[in-house]
Amino acid sequence: MAKSIAIIGAGIAGLSAGCYARMNGYETDIFELHSRPGGVCTAWRRGDYVFDGCLHWLVGTSPRSSFHRIWEELGALAGRRIVNHEEFLRYEGPDGKYLALYTNADRLERHLKDLAPGDRAAIEEFTGLIRRLAAMEMPIENSGLFEGIKLGLRMLSAMGLFRRYLPVSVREFAGRFGDPFLREAFAATFADFPLMALVFTLAAMHRGDAGYPVGGSLEFARAIERRYLSLGGRVHYNARVEKILVEDDRAVGVRLADGREHRADHVISAADGYSTIFRMLEGRYVDDRLRGFYEGGLEPFPPMIQVSLGVARDLSAEPPLAVFPLRRPVVVAGKPHHRMGYRHFCYDPTMAPAGKSVVVVTFTTDYEYWRDLYADREAYRAEKDRLAKAVVEGLAERFPGIENQVEAIDVATPMTYERYTANWRASFEGWLITTRTMGMAFRGGLPKTLPGLGNFHMIGQWTVVGGGLPPAAKDGRDVSKRICRQDRREFTAAKP
Repeated sequence: MAKSIAIIGAGIAGLSAGCYARMNGYETDIFELHSRPGGVCTAWRRGDYVFDGCLHWLVGTSPRSSFHRIWEELGALAGRRIVNHEEFLRYEGPDGKYLALYTNADRLERHLKDLAPGDRAAIEEFTGLIRRLAAMEMPIENSGLFEGIKLGLRMLSAMGLFRRYLPVSVREFAGRFGDPFLREAFAATFADFPLMALVFTLAAMHRGDAGYPVGGSLEFARAIERRYLSLGGRVHYNARVEKILVEDDRAVGVRLADGREHRADHVISAADGYSTIFRMLEGRYVDDRLRGFYEGGLEPFPPMIQVSLGVARDLSAEPPLAVFPLRRPVVVAGKPHHRMGYRHFCYDPTMAPAGKSVVVVTFTTDYEYWRDLYADREAYRAEKDRLAKAVVEGLAERFPGIENQVEAIDVATPMTYERYTANWRASFEGWLITTRTMGMAFRGGLPKTLPGLGNFHMIGQWTVVGGGLPPAAKDGRDVSKRICRQDRREFTAAKP
């Protein structure tokens, strides 16, 4: 009789775990509180427009990359057209001057030198770092002695770079630029974000391995769901897990909010970390170190508010992502924002009718503000309406007349994220990556098991630092390997 696994959460990590578990002969059931797959990797329709809440770029889109193998095994990119952007981001000044973070390091270097010829040394250091990391792609697994030796040599080469740059934030590196605009653009856009995290992103883009899959987030998640179902897996939607069942300090199944119980030989939680540890397991299996992470030892990504617009205007000639100055600040949760960034999706024809555009504006915001406001639904709705109006007015400064072209509008607050994903403090990506936690990210993140609890595994955004879809998918693969090893089975992974 096949062994069984109960998986909590049908986000990318949970779906991945289900796929690989089925490839290895386990009976699997995924329990998802929402009515669709993907978790935060989702999108929603308003009239003729699709508003995407996740995917902008994805590591592993190049068939030449090592990570592409995982997306192939999961069926995530089959038949999908990939768009590789020429620009990652554009920072616009008030006088028409702009910094474009081109995805090609050579073009970026020329552009930066045109902007600030006196900063040649710092510019070459920055773009040189991008090129060096672009050549250091790590394999998803060691495939023998020869590959192991090559990996070891690459890691030795990288060690010096890591020691030198891991403690450095983008703001700190920006201080090396003598040009005021260059210094302002880097510091204002990325602030205390780790330099190495930015460089890793640009390195993936430089080697053509961080494109955007047309169809967006929800279709991406549904492709993996289809792969899971084709392997014979079962998924239960609108099935919130209330409790993880434990007998003799071993996880034996789950109890749903409606009282139904499902027994299993293994339990995997790909759900919110706080809910898993302190609610589903009532805080019974936690040590001081793990508890400390949730009591201030680690900082979660701040919650976001997303204002999405469908406009009867073609913005395809504009940079896909730009930050521009405002004459009148937009106030969000009492905080004035003197700059605003927008993203349009004209490179994806599935998001809007021909000749029209989706425009998305996001702000990080304060969780307590929106939580308290949500108690008064009328005030909550009024504040959403006020913010939407302010965003449209701000966009009209950059795109005159756009205020008369808005056909659809949606405002997703931290309460929206919390309702649909149950993420702790409405964080959209788990633990924030900082110069202090970059090393932790390279060492594998948080523990994947809990002290004293057998046959239980945690994966996903709350067990890695920095979040992201590729680590979530790899977590699903790795947990299946660990379970196979525990059950003395040979792990296998196959493409469709």
